[in-house]
Amino acid sequence: MTTRPDRGGDPPSRPPGVPAIPAQPGPEAAAPPGAAPTPPVTADAAAGAEPTPEGPGTTAGTDPEADAARHPDRAQYGVVAFLVLVGGFVIFDATTRVGSAINTADPIGPKPVPILLGVLLLVIAVIYAVDVARGGAGEPEAGEDVDLSLPIDWRTVLLLVGAFLVNAVLIDRLGWVISGTILFWGSAYALGNRHYVRNLLIAVALSLITFYTFAIGLGVDLPAGVLQGIL
Repeated sequence: MTTRPDRGGDPPSRPPGVPAIPAQPGPEAAAPPGAAPTPPVTADAAAGAEPTPEGPGTTAGTDPEADAARHPDRAQYGVVAFLVLVGGFVIFDATTRVGSAINTADPIGPKPVPILLGVLLLVIAVIYAVDVARGGAGEPEAGEDVDLSLPIDWRTVLLLVGAFLVNAVLIDRLGWVISGTILFWGSAYALGNRHYVRNLLIAVALSLITFYTFAIGLGVDLPAGVLQGIL
């Protein structure tokens, strides 16, 4: 029977210390010779997360600019072709149809300006083509009142096109003041403005202002049509 030291007895015997447990060999040590080593377990794998695959076809974490350079927007080449056609037509028209200077007050003549514009259009087309080939792309339109996910409002587009076509057909017959009034009023209606009387007054005022601005300020007579002799 053991006794307590504070009561004059011998101290109780204690069991020997627990021996240290030797380190167990890991999976790599237990693998047979010639077998592929097992990859170490990462913190993400231990937590149950799926590792991200890595390889030539992986697109995760790629640079957007580098991806755009590999996949250029080929639709932008249509804009390049349009600029080339317009520039070429302007140069052709200036060199074949535009006459030379007819008085000493204009020593340069009417040809250099359209030729310069045509050359600039061709230069812009070349620069734009190089930029598209290198992956350049315009930033998507952003705005607080613009929802890019909505479809095109074809009704508004067709109404605007109709207003311009009516103006083109009636400008010689009715004159600019009447056809321009229809154009301005129809455009406001197509864009959703329903103040019919106010829009009509504003359209008439704009048509008269533009008519006299061209006639008096620029010396260009717009068609008067049925109002010839009144305006």
